[in-house]
Amino acid sequence: MFGVHVPLGAPCLLWRDMMIITRRVTITVTVAVSALMFSGLSTGAEQQSDEPPEMGFFLTSVGIGDGGNLGGLAGADAHCQALADAAGGGGRTWRAYLSTQGTNAVDARDRIGSGPWANAEGLVVATSVENLHYDNSNFNWEHTLDENGAQVASRIDGDPDFTEHDALTGSQIDGTAFPAGEDQTCHNWTSNDEGSARVGHADRYSFTTPGSPWNSSHGTPGCTQENLVSVGGAGLLYCFATD
Repeated sequence: MFGVHVPLGAPCLLWRDMMIITRRVTITVTVAVSALMFSGLSTGAEQQSDEPPEMGFFLTSVGIGDGGNLGGLAGADAHCQALADAAGGGGRTWRAYLSTQGTNAVDARDRIGSGPWANAEGLVVATSVENLHYDNSNFNWEHTLDENGAQVASRIDGDPDFTEHDALTGSQIDGTAFPAGEDQTCHNWTSNDEGSARVGHADRYSFTTPGSPWNSSHGTPGCTQENLVSVGGAGLLYCFATD
């Protein structure tokens, strides 16, 4: 009979060849799976990096309603925190951008953290305290939003005779307190009668000064709620996340 001549040792050769092929297949599959996993991780990282930063700044949608009496800094901070909580930003610590005068005066710039801060739409409005006070081009009517992402009532795009763009700050343009003497803080945010409050323009709009300061534009004629309203305000505050 005719047959295939199998040399001695052939089974060993066939087994060795099969092991080599198996190893190659295993390596190929491992590399392919690793590549897919890496691709998935890269996509996840890209998706994560594309997510906008969480809100770290807003102009309050409403004031406390008692003129310049905010209950001091603690009352103003509580107002910021309550509005942030209601808007879904309660996982952070919020402080009002306010200065005080006299003994143990407080500078607004020293109580708001170090930044960066993004608005409700995820746009970074300032990267640091210095940037906030000296290169604040993103502080304008378009980007200075309340905790719900809405713009403040402004003459820029609305009733030319109505605005609520004044924000209480009690601060100089660099974010520091005014010297003791002439009241600029409604008696350190406890008066709803006598005194005056320094305010900034959230929309940067002024009849006489284009690009008026966001944090130090003018004083109010008194500290009643009516006094604030009479010059274009509603007792609104700037709120910043400190963490």
